[in-house]
Amino acid sequence: MKIFSASQIKAWDEYTMLHEPVSSIDLMERSSSGCIEWLKKNINLSRKIMVFSGPGNNGGDGLAIARMLITQGLPVEIYILQNDSFSNDFTTNLQRLRSLPSPVNYLIREEDIPVIDRNVIVIDALFGYGLNRPLSGLAGLLVSHINEAGAVVVSIDMPSGLFADKSSRNNMVIKATHTLTFQCIKLAFLLPENEVFTGHVEITDIGLHNGYYRQSEAEFEMISQHFIRSIYQPRKKFSHKGSFGNTALIAGSYGMMGAAVLSAKACMRSGAGKLTCYIPETGYEILQTAVPEAMCVTDSGNRFHSKLVLNALYDAHAIGPGLGSTCEPSVLATLLETKPARLVIDADGLNLLAGNRDLYARIPPNTIITPHPKEFERLFGATPDHFARLRLAMDKAVEMQVYIILKGRYSFIATPGGKGYFNPTGNAGMATAGSGDVLTGILLGLSGQYSDAGHVAFMGVYLHGLAGDLAAAAKTEEAMVAGDIIDYLPEAFKIVFSS
Repeated sequence: MKIFSASQIKAWDEYTMLHEPVSSIDLMERSSSGCIEWLKKNINLSRKIMVFSGPGNNGGDGLAIARMLITQGLPVEIYILQNDSFSNDFTTNLQRLRSLPSPVNYLIREEDIPVIDRNVIVIDALFGYGLNRPLSGLAGLLVSHINEAGAVVVSIDMPSGLFADKSSRNNMVIKATHTLTFQCIKLAFLLPENEVFTGHVEITDIGLHNGYYRQSEAEFEMISQHFIRSIYQPRKKFSHKGSFGNTALIAGSYGMMGAAVLSAKACMRSGAGKLTCYIPETGYEILQTAVPEAMCVTDSGNRFHSKLVLNALYDAHAIGPGLGSTCEPSVLATLLETKPARLVIDADGLNLLAGNRDLYARIPPNTIITPHPKEFERLFGATPDHFARLRLAMDKAVEMQVYIILKGRYSFIATPGGKGYFNPTGNAGMATAGSGDVLTGILLGLSGQYSDAGHVAFMGVYLHGLAGDLAAAAKTEEAMVAGDIIDYLPEAFKIVFSS
């Protein structure tokens, strides 16, 4: 799914009006009808409904929704934020309301703002995706008043005050219970800083013309199951273990062998043909017992890696899980000197990088790095907000020609080609120790089988998140652990790739 900017969404509306063709007011009627259908199915409409409309087309949507609710005999109060000018479609919908018995109230001064009981339903149609400056004055006071009421708030298209494409940090924004957004997800909904504003997001299809979608490029996209299935390579009947990659995992240290075990198990569960684990001597019995399918090579260091001597050529490498802070930087440097064609760097591998920035230039093209937010900050510096962090990830991916998987609820993949992809799978139950080590193992296993690092990154995060969703459904988000993700990987593969 493409994630269009605010200007592209406006162009999509205009394209639809021209090519369907459909008038602007009729398109508004269509979107408002979609909202009504959702409201009837999901909200108890027997309570008083208060509709707050702004002066633009988002406000026009609110007036159309109010009219449709009134004609169904529902109790509706309408409040319009006074402005020097109103959009044409707003004015048309206001005229249509005149024939109905419900009075229209104008908010001109602070004392005009009504009392909002916590038991009412608030329809927020003040401002939509076109907003380009923070709310202030009466609009800001009204939003603050709505937030303090504690009522159920349904925002139309965007929570009022929220920017679609840039940070709204420190701005006055509606805290919606539900957001009914039109046609496609907005970038703002995918970033942690806006979680408090968006509530439950529901995409309402308003029938915008598919021609615009097909022909328009988007800087950001959401990964789909259809896409993951399209890049899958089924196994051939006469395959052997050499067909699916000879992989190497450099991991582990005293007290953190669990990370190596999780990565190794996930690698084998992801279809790797062979796996050799390079570990310190202290972890030999642990890994041989926990993952008998993997081979082990021990470092001369007892508790941590002191140097790296690869005893074979490998199709893919991963380094990082559980290496610990005492691992010698030369271990990573030695690996980079071999110029591995397929490489995943995670966890303490990233910390080694951050502490030895001269190694950045040695990272091979198409390497996959998988930082969580703090690791990303150590690598590339702090950013003022999540939008700036996305932009920095995009810039660094292009500059270094690597894939950056910025882990989170909607894990973000910045690509060397300058596009960004969000992953829809996953849940808060995966915010537990070891989940990242499992992802590293999955990526390593897939790297042994697929030469395209982008396909590995997309498939890896999608399967990792889906397995986590299956684990959470069975065990709850609170009770699941990282090992559960590995246990549900087979079911995730079955869901995505079974015909």
